[in-house]
Amino acid sequence: MKNDKFLQETEFLDFNSMEIKAFLLEVPNFSDKVELAKHLYFKVRDGFLYDPFHLDLRESALKSSVIYKHKRAWCVEKSIILASVSRFFGIPSRLGFAIVKNHVGIEKLVSFLKKDEIVFHGYVELFLNEKWIKCTPAFDKKVCWISGVNPLDWDGENDSLFQEFENNKKYMEYIHFYGTFDDVPIDLMNSEMKKHYPHLFEKEWNTKEFSFFHK
Repeated sequence: MKNDKFLQETEFLDFNSMEIKAFLLEVPNFSDKVELAKHLYFKVRDGFLYDPFHLDLRESALKSSVIYKHKRAWCVEKSIILASVSRFFGIPSRLGFAIVKNHVGIEKLVSFLKKDEIVFHGYVELFLNEKWIKCTPAFDKKVCWISGVNPLDWDGENDSLFQEFENNKKYMEYIHFYGTFDDVPIDLMNSEMKKHYPHLFEKEWNTKEFSFFHK
């Protein structure tokens, strides 16, 4: 079948691990795959506090079984979790990555990245009702409340990326799409981060305020 590779367990989407199975213990039984996918989306979106200040690009850190143990996660980590748990339930999933500009509450992050472009922003595509649908589980309710924006909803039928405008103010722009992948493109992620944020690779970053680890 054409979507077989998007159902397989991988090095990073290790959905048969004890950790992921524990994460899914409280998922109700759904007869409808769309309703199940929506439940998983909200469970991941609000189950981890969005934290873009602690980034780890090493293989050992980007496994869904490892991310599950954290209370905080950045967009790539949340996307890995959602893609992984979707495959567990037989929903084909693939990872998407892009370069975006966020215009809301990004001043602190820009001070570390030294530019306002967020490289390798992660989202997920799920195959439902014979089509691929985009969804973005990054910003949880708490972070959205703090930022003064509405959390990104998803109906399981239409693409749900970040709103271009929120309250008549520009919120998120997609600058470049890297495409979609059946597993985490770890080498591409590290090389693109190094190209756009070379200073992060020049010294150690490991404080409570900001940390960055790479291959």
